[in-house]
Amino acid sequence: MKMNAVINFIYLFLIAHQTAAFSSIKPPIAFHKNSALLAESTETETETEIEMVAPKKIINDPSDAVSEFISGLLYQYPNTMTKLQNHNVILSTTITHDKVNILSGGGSGHEPSHAGWVGSKGMLTGAILGGIFASPSVASIVAAIRAVTQVNAGKGCLLIVKNYTGDRLNFGMACEIANSEGRKCQMVVVADDSALERTNGITGARGVAGTVLVHKIAGAAAEKGLELEEVAAAAGDMANRVKSLGVALDSVTIPGASSVNDRLDEKTIEIGLGIHGEAGIQQSTLKTADELASIIVKTILDYGRDEDGKIVPTYKAGDDLALMVNNLGGISNFEMSILVRGVMKILEGGSEKCSVSRVYVGAFMTSFDMKGASVSIVSLTDAPDALIGYLDDETDAPAWAKADIYKKSDGPRLSASEVPEVEAPKKEAADLSSVQVSIDDFESKVSKGVKAACDSLIENEPLLTKYDTIVGDGDCGITMMRGSQEIISRLQSGKLVTSHPVPFFDTLADAISASMGGTSGILLEIMFRKMSTFLNASDSATGIDGKKMVEAFFEGVNAVSFYGGATVGSRTMLDALFPAVDAMTKGEDGAKAAVDGAQSTAGMGTASA
Repeated sequence: MKMNAVINFIYLFLIAHQTAAFSSIKPPIAFHKNSALLAESTETETETEIEMVAPKKIINDPSDAVSEFISGLLYQYPNTMTKLQNHNVILSTTITHDKVNILSGGGSGHEPSHAGWVGSKGMLTGAILGGIFASPSVASIVAAIRAVTQVNAGKGCLLIVKNYTGDRLNFGMACEIANSEGRKCQMVVVADDSALERTNGITGARGVAGTVLVHKIAGAAAEKGLELEEVAAAAGDMANRVKSLGVALDSVTIPGASSVNDRLDEKTIEIGLGIHGEAGIQQSTLKTADELASIIVKTILDYGRDEDGKIVPTYKAGDDLALMVNNLGGISNFEMSILVRGVMKILEGGSEKCSVSRVYVGAFMTSFDMKGASVSIVSLTDAPDALIGYLDDETDAPAWAKADIYKKSDGPRLSASEVPEVEAPKKEAADLSSVQVSIDDFESKVSKGVKAACDSLIENEPLLTKYDTIVGDGDCGITMMRGSQEIISRLQSGKLVTSHPVPFFDTLADAISASMGGTSGILLEIMFRKMSTFLNASDSATGIDGKKMVEAFFEGVNAVSFYGGATVGSRTMLDALFPAVDAMTKGEDGAKAAVDGAQSTAGMGTASA
């Protein structure tokens, strides 16, 4: 008890010393949104009224957000995670003392870090969750250590800590208390952010997404049965090797904030913005994905890593690399893959000629809804074989996704070669001698009918465009005119075959496919192709007569309904087509029924298609 009192006194002294140190630092000069540093000024600025916009978040009371997050998480993992009583600590349901247990944590808001890395093997045994962007308390960290260690027994635990003052002090204090109780405990600090100089302030570079790779190494090393010192050494090796840098298009707005964080306006981005919204390297106007990739990779390369007391480049040309592209919270998967492409082109192309054997992409360490991404790079070329193996070892941590490993020695990536397109078979004149047509003067009637219909559509293009501008996107008239012109052209050139129903409907579909875009085009093409295939399967004994043509029309209209998803009453072309089919089946006037069906749509209140 006396030893704990002494340690607590030292801890208070450290906090007081840290506070005094910070109080002696002059306020930083302003960081302008256009990347210009403004000189310090004591002049009083005129305050202007700014409309504050409250952020939209799916939360209840912000003060309960962390505990409610934990509750929701436990519903998702009922068999593998549990909570430590009285503390916001997530623990594995499988805790043993015959291996080193790995603990990490920090402020909430970086999910899936750190609870997402808790499992029964291969990563974390537990995660200590602080408040939003706030270091967890010493009491909670100590409680977590006690939950996974024994007094004067067992293999102990390793604390993996991101390099922030609060985390270092609180985890460090907890580590010392644990040791004073006879519990084996060591701490590894991760400072992978390449945005800040190593000598920046008191703490130096920040700990960011590269921390997750340190979790992976430590957890895998522990699974091998290594002693605490060996696990700590492996984790420290990865912590030294991995370097990271992020870019933010928009800053983070925390739950419960009274307004949206407007640090970055609609035209400004920030290179190196911290995962809590701390200042980065510079602000600039928006850049392309490839430009961002170039800046990030070059900064990481130049930042370097420690090798025998010297700072050397993070990687060398020709090295085997592992790459992590981390979603900071608000970037789409689509954009993430574009950034991956840009980074890979630099690392494996140009003068670098590296080989990236492992690519990890996803949300590893976020900052709530920050619209941004970070890149972490680690050279594996001179890494111990064991370290590389630890990256690939199995883990059941729910947030981890194992990399699809590429070995340069196996030749080009399978994904780099494209599967040849299978070309459509060349259309040959079909032998239709067995499918007789029992319709008088079919060719002449079809040619005249098609020409008349197309001429009418072309003439009425302005009216169709006018109507579609009111109820749609205004392209119906132009689309119908374009299709009609193509059909007439093919009719005149002989490409539109009118001698037989089967090739007629097939070549009519070809003409529509080549000229009409949008929904109308594809639906009409479906209808005519279905009519062609139906007629082509006709029984040679009965042939094709007027009744068979009506049946083909019915099949075509049904295909439009099936593939398009609409039916009568959806206020679409089907409100004219289905009545026409029904009338023709009964031997009635199909054209009149189609007109009546079209007119009926005027009384429909809504369109469901």
